[in-house]
Amino acid sequence: MTNKIRVSCDRKNLKTIRTFVTDTLAPVHLSEITLNQIILAVDEICANLIIHANQEDSQKFLNLTIRYDDKEMVFELSDNGKAFERANYREPNIQDNIRMGKKGGVGVALVNRIMDKVEYSVNGNTNICILHKYIP
Repeated sequence: MTNKIRVSCDRKNLKTIRTFVTDTLAPVHLSEITLNQIILAVDEICANLIIHANQEDSQKFLNLTIRYDDKEMVFELSDNGKAFERANYREPNIQDNIRMGKKGGVGVALVNRIMDKVEYSVNGNTNICILHKYIP
């Protein structure tokens, strides 16, 4: 099964994306916890692309393709904003952030914990993030 959506880089479209993920994965019969974790991970990457990579420019677009079979779900996100530089990413100490009352900055770490594999690449001027979640 493959399903695609294209939305403008406006924060209001995050609800549309969450609904799209929920509806697309309905036939997979995931536990409520697993489904909510996946929705959270996809939402976090989309929010980062909309807010940080594209500065909430509604003239720019984000594409999300969801593919799944009986073994794996694959979420491919693409945009033309500023690329995420994984080499410069340092995973935060979540306990320190909590202790200091810091909000934000833990989304990518959360995605890395929820998903089984996370890939970032650039093809020309298109940034691609692929999230893999294996079906038990």
